[in-house]
Amino acid sequence: MANIRSQIKRNRQNEARRRRNQAVRSELKTRAKTALAAADAGDAEATAAALRLAQQHLDVAAAKGTLHRRTAARRKSRLTRRVRARLG
Repeated sequence: MANIRSQIKRNRQNEARRRRNQAVRSELKTRAKTALAAADAGDAEATAAALRLAQQHLDVAAAKGTLHRRTAARRKSRLTRRVRARLG
């Protein structure tokens, strides 16, 4: 355990950021799964809505710095390709 005040504060900040980032990443995975599940069900409107929501969450994560912007763009692209492949 650190005994330097600045390091104790830094540890608190890192833990708060870790929890926040973990929550955002979990939400991204959930949104991607929802979009893929909607595509498997064959409902085009629900799939479009779920895909749009997943892409919005990726954009927000990139804007806030949780993900790098190119990582977010790559994930959006891959998710879109997977959804389109499942729709037929």
